[in-house]
Amino acid sequence: MLTSVNIDHKPINTTSYPDIDAVLHLLLTSVQAALGERFVGLYLHGSLASGDFDQQRSDIDFVVVTAGTLPDALFPELAALHTRILDTGLSWAAKLEGTYFPQQALRRYTPSDTLYPSLNEGSFYLGGHGSDWVIQSHILREHGIVLAGPAPRDLIHPVAPDDLRRAMRSLLCEWWAPMLHDTERLQSDAYQAYAVLTMCRALYTLETGAVVSKPVAARWAQAALGARRAVLIERALAWRPGVPLDVLDETLDMIRYTLERSQEQANCSTEHN
Repeated sequence: MLTSVNIDHKPINTTSYPDIDAVLHLLLTSVQAALGERFVGLYLHGSLASGDFDQQRSDIDFVVVTAGTLPDALFPELAALHTRILDTGLSWAAKLEGTYFPQQALRRYTPSDTLYPSLNEGSFYLGGHGSDWVIQSHILREHGIVLAGPAPRDLIHPVAPDDLRRAMRSLLCEWWAPMLHDTERLQSDAYQAYAVLTMCRALYTLETGAVVSKPVAARWAQAALGARRAVLIERALAWRPGVPLDVLDETLDMIRYTLERSQEQANCSTEHN
């Protein structure tokens, strides 16, 4: 349940997790001070917005919307800002992941080589955004948590179901297909659980043209994919750090199946165009 508090006389939503709210309070006030009139809004997307959030596994995904492209001279100040937040030692400070988007660039995803100030795993850098941003912008528009600024629906165009399907197919091809041959990431129990649940959500989006939380997609997949995969999905849902999982072969099979379904859908779409 979201509640309303007051920061700098501007009502914002909070997450009902006090430790997370503390670092978000610092993030908001720091960014507002650094950007001044260039600040448009601060939003949460990702697992906190979609209903996937797990205190033991999740990150805090945010977007700062700016009025126009930020000048290069501001980059060092923003980098120092995020270093200061990290150095506070606040719980969740190291889990902040986000991007500074110009308002116009946020309105609709357009493939480009443009780089935006980004934060990931404590590193502040200029980063690009791939087709997965179609999915994230949809989550932000429909479910985003407003910490400050106008409603996301006022900033982002609706994302059509077929655009979500295409973005999901691209993400599967670009990110997940290579893991069938390079399994380094999948050696960890944490990534195996993440992969299985992500495949559930991918399959749900391919089937319905909608995006739901991983738990919701997992329950749907358990009913749709048969008993053998239902057991695997249940283990992924129940996994917690320190609990052995050891389902590499089953995870690879789940990824392979999802890629096959994605390819079948793409071929079907081509045949009907």
